[in-house]
Amino acid sequence: MLLRPFLFEETSCASYLFGCLTHSQLAVVDPHIDFVEDYLDAAEAIGTPIVAVFETHLQADHVSGLPTLVERTEATGYLPAGAHVEFEHTALDDGAVVKLGNTVVTAMATPGHAPAHNAYVVADRRRSSKEPWLVFSGDSLLVGDVGRPDLHVADDAFGQALLMHESLQQLLRLPDHVVLLPSHYGGSVCGRGLSGNPISSIGFERAHNLLLALDDPDSFAEALLTDMPPRPAHQERIVAANRMGKIAAPA
Repeated sequence: MLLRPFLFEETSCASYLFGCLTHSQLAVVDPHIDFVEDYLDAAEAIGTPIVAVFETHLQADHVSGLPTLVERTEATGYLPAGAHVEFEHTALDDGAVVKLGNTVVTAMATPGHAPAHNAYVVADRRRSSKEPWLVFSGDSLLVGDVGRPDLHVADDAFGQALLMHESLQQLLRLPDHVVLLPSHYGGSVCGRGLSGNPISSIGFERAHNLLLALDDPDSFAEALLTDMPPRPAHQERIVAANRMGKIAAPA
């Protein structure tokens, strides 16, 4: 399985090109509009087309490249069920499976940062028929932190934080060896104490992420809502653009 990270330093966003070279099927997860040409150039250099584009949730800090990539490649666009976007896509419920040759992607519902949020658990059938290799966690479990719960449902941030606690328990059921690939790293306003290292593992976060040590849901929610950083610049315009599937430059 091929895996290439793309890191956007301005807002500390991470996206990924991955997939199966044997069956010539690549995908991008959480694409950034400014990297669309980079994904296409990488796929062309590899000689394998992009056939799927995954979004973990409706983004609030950058314009998504999903609609543009889908238009340029005729790939299938996948979003979590209940994302309520206004463009054609395939909605993925919890447990839905997308096969990209030997690369198998399973959606895991992980609401909390946003009401509709999926992590994508990835297995490689050439390595193992069932064992997951990595997880694209979006803005749920981050390296050294978890995603903030107040951006998408500001009037019920505590309730979203409780959902996040439940979602993290789902992620922690994955084996320790699973590589953790979140969509943000240190410098992002989507968390408070993110590591500058964009990559971790389930086992390392289980052992060292302080928020994961808070077993009581209410205590976890209170801790998560303490000292939230400022909201992303132009959040409302960005969310509106991503919901419509159109590029709208922030004013």
